[in-house]
Amino acid sequence: MSKISKLNLLFDTIRYLKPIQVRYRVFYFLRKKLKGTLSIKDSDSVYNNTCKRLNLLPSISAPSSYLSNNSFEFLNLQHIFQDKIDWDFSGYGRLWTYNLNYFEFLLQKDISAEDGTKLIDDFIDSIEKNSTGIEPYPLSLRIMNWIKFIVYHQIKPEKYKSILWVQVQLLKKQKEYHLLGNHLLENGFALLYGAYFFYDSGIYNQAKKILIEELNEQILDDGAHFELSPMYHSLMTYRVMDCYNMVICNDLFDQELKSFFKEKAELMLSFSQLISYQNGDIPLMNDAANGIAPSNEELFSYARSLGLIVRESKLSQSGYRKLTNENFDLCFDVGEVGPTYQPGHAHADTLSFELYIHNRPVIVDTGTSTYEVNEIRFYERSTAAHNTVSLNGENSSEVWAGHRVGKRAITKITEDTDSCVIASHDGYFRRFGVNHNRCIRLNESEVLIEDNVTKGEAVANFHFHPDEEIQIFGNEVRGKDFVLTFEKALSLKLITSHYSPKFNVRIDNKSLEVVFNEILITRIRLR
Repeated sequence: MSKISKLNLLFDTIRYLKPIQVRYRVFYFLRKKLKGTLSIKDSDSVYNNTCKRLNLLPSISAPSSYLSNNSFEFLNLQHIFQDKIDWDFSGYGRLWTYNLNYFEFLLQKDISAEDGTKLIDDFIDSIEKNSTGIEPYPLSLRIMNWIKFIVYHQIKPEKYKSILWVQVQLLKKQKEYHLLGNHLLENGFALLYGAYFFYDSGIYNQAKKILIEELNEQILDDGAHFELSPMYHSLMTYRVMDCYNMVICNDLFDQELKSFFKEKAELMLSFSQLISYQNGDIPLMNDAANGIAPSNEELFSYARSLGLIVRESKLSQSGYRKLTNENFDLCFDVGEVGPTYQPGHAHADTLSFELYIHNRPVIVDTGTSTYEVNEIRFYERSTAAHNTVSLNGENSSEVWAGHRVGKRAITKITEDTDSCVIASHDGYFRRFGVNHNRCIRLNESEVLIEDNVTKGEAVANFHFHPDEEIQIFGNEVRGKDFVLTFEKALSLKLITSHYSPKFNVRIDNKSLEVVFNEILITRIRLR
């Protein structure tokens, strides 16, 4: 890529940023240049008062990631620390190190108060050498998880009040306004926990301001979190319910947030129900992966324990649509890359879909196995890795690096019913003068897909679940109980690709490339 092309890509990325993001990026850059990276010593206040003993209803248990004897497993990668835990360990990438510093393992069912406090004490002993652990995102999650652990195990809060106070003060100095999105939300959630733990009205007012402003913006009319990743939506739903739990169980401060969290949680639960497949699975679109967020079963069980109900809603603003009957369960992505100023979890997947037949995944999203900046990450975010149309090997939106997007495809929906959705996007128009139009219709016996690229050749991609045995017979592709037929196809080719239902898990599967000229009609029928 030429220097001019790189500059254009950078410009097309930066121009979507909010002014507040630019200001804070400049501010944090200058502060680092002048004062160096923040350390735990930069929290210049000491807490001497008695902190609050809190109450909480049982929440969702974390998966077992602490395996005893300094052994941890995150993102399906296990590591044993032989002598002392290196809390800044970088052998498995940044996200693994983040998970180590979240301390979510304190909430797993099989951890004792003794083991948990030993791990906290070990962390405290090395905190001044741990640069990753004091970054605002892991800092936020650790504050919440430590406080929940203290409450559930009835540990005297005074034991850790000083180190928790220091971390809360450090978080206040580096709230992630340069990123916004779910990062700033996590900062707000953590500050709320800190406010209740220390019964501090100043921290509470900061948290309330962030949470009201951001949740009002980030939760769309149909209940979806605006980053449009079903996994992150589940995480944010869980977090809002945890905050509701804190507010209803502790009569502190005003009660404004009680009704606010209730309204948001119930709306978000509605989206979770609408977007999920009949067997409870979530679509693996836009950086979604299994094993990270609580399952739907866990979320809805927790909701019932809190007295929350699922509000009636309909898929709309999120850009997801569901076409469902007793045989087929299809999720169609007709949304735009969003949010415009924080598209970090977006893929170049406009007009892609996933299809379940008889409650099992058949045509699937490639998924997400890594956030590391490498060829695997580039492929998993590409148009070709999704069940949509690619042109000249290019992406419909300019996804680059690990979480960046330059120019984006703009969608237009022209028909939107329970059995038919028609939409188009202009992601290829600026380069090739071509729009992609896709119509998906559903009836009892078949799914009908009509693709039109207005001119020239294009490739329709179909990615099959690894369990499916796929064979080509002329213009037909057959599975064990279904068949795809293609009208106006120029050629059909099966290739070996991979499917990533979890981080660091890549399973060989079959993918189909269908070359066509202008128009392709695909029928998916039961055999």
